[in-house]
Amino acid sequence: MATLHVRNVPETLYERLREQAESQNRSLSAEVIILLDRALAETDSKQADILARIRRRRSFSPAAVGAPDSTTLLREDRER
Repeated sequence: MATLHVRNVPETLYERLREQAESQNRSLSAEVIILLDRALAETDSKQADILARIRRRRSFSPAAVGAPDSTTLLREDRER
């Protein structure tokens, strides 16, 4: 298993981590590992959600809901 050393941790952050670890009955190292794992999992799920929304937008057709396409709107605006 790899070892990770972190330097220059602000005292206030260290104390918050230590208190949280204590409240969860974990060591400081175990608490940091759990927090890092959760943070990375959230990032992955956020990226997956963003990609899903992009894919839905790509397949959206304004004509399917009765809206004019952008070309038609631009032509009408230029003709005014």
